[in-house]
Amino acid sequence: MPEARPGATVSIDAPLESVWAVMMDTAAYGEWNPFLFRAECPSPPAPGDPIVLHVRWPNGRTTRSPERISVVEPPHQDGDERRATLAYVYEGLPAKLGLVRGTRFQRLTQRVGGPTVYDTVEEFSGPLVRLAGPGRVADGFRRHAEALKTRCEG
Repeated sequence: MPEARPGATVSIDAPLESVWAVMMDTAAYGEWNPFLFRAECPSPPAPGDPIVLHVRWPNGRTTRSPERISVVEPPHQDGDERRATLAYVYEGLPAKLGLVRGTRFQRLTQRVGGPTVYDTVEEFSGPLVRLAGPGRVADGFRRHAEALKTRCEG
């Protein structure tokens, strides 16, 4: 079965807890996020909650992406690192028909005294993965990551 894993990574000069707070404040996405310019979600997000993401592509077109929160793992110590994870599963019609499945993971990691590393990846699978546009999703994730960095360092 075809698969794709578009992603982005950025180092952020801010405490992991501060980056996590920005990620969890979905109501404020429109203030800083050029890719996900709006998120309809209970606050704070919890596993099982629906989330509708309003996506803006580089050409200016927009779309809605219905998702469901699957993981909310707040900041915690894991060995010599602090970690946190937010993930959600795509629930649009192509997913319901088994044509495109996707889970987006957003992970934070910070070693003592170091920057917070933000890493995001969408794990796509299904016969119509190419139609999901992994290249443009990767571009959106890059824009999202850079904007998160700017927001947290500003």
